[in-house]
Amino acid sequence: MTARKLLSVLGCEERELSILVTDDREIRQLNNDYRGKDKPTDVLSFSLDEGEFSLYSQGHLGDIVISQETAVRQALEYEVSLADEMQRLLIHGLLHLLGYDHENVPEEEVRRMEEKEEELRLLCCSEECSEE
Repeated sequence: MTARKLLSVLGCEERELSILVTDDREIRQLNNDYRGKDKPTDVLSFSLDEGEFSLYSQGHLGDIVISQETAVRQALEYEVSLADEMQRLLIHGLLHLLGYDHENVPEEEVRRMEEKEEELRLLCCSEECSEE
């Protein structure tokens, strides 16, 4: 399922989204600069709906940065295709842009995000199956 389709399903069809696929070196630097964590991660989200630039976002939801190197390792670990893992990371990052969280929040919020991720992954799977 494309990012455009995900935005539509989530009621954000009028919003824009930037996606950067990069390597571990660059995402590590971003993770250190913006989160104080000096290590690579799989996905980062930068919302333009909050913070000092929210007044200027003009329909731009934000940016999602995905490390392809980490995605490849995780695809092997989880025994899924790289495309499936990239889709999972896109969904995860997009949900962060929409206000979902799983760190330093009550367990109820963690479950809410996990359930939404699963719902979107199942929808993606059914979309792909129906397109064949």
